Amino acid sequence: MSLSRDDVKKVAGLSRLRMADEQLDKMAPEINNILGFIEQLSEVNTDNVEPLANVARSNLPLRDDVVNDGDCVDKILANAPEAEEGYFAVPKIVE
Repeated sequence: MSLSRDDVKKVAGLSRLRMADEQLDKMAPEINNILGFIEQLSEVNTDNVEPLANVARSNLPLRDDVVNDGDCVDKILANAPEAEEGYFAVPKIVE
């Protein structure tokens, strides 16, 4: 597949990109090189190849989910400009 200068101009317009004529002339061969590489990849035989979710097959170490710091509401709310009933109070912005 090969894109002409007019094809690149149309794709740029659909992408809401404003490109000068010099840029269009430069981009056409670059995009054609990318499409050529994609065609080359499509020729690779991938039969009997399992799809990968992740290349690195490592198990991440997990820790126990334990509350180790808490029950300090008073300390946290001491920094608040305004607090009500144990919560931060903020001005209403939506009617």
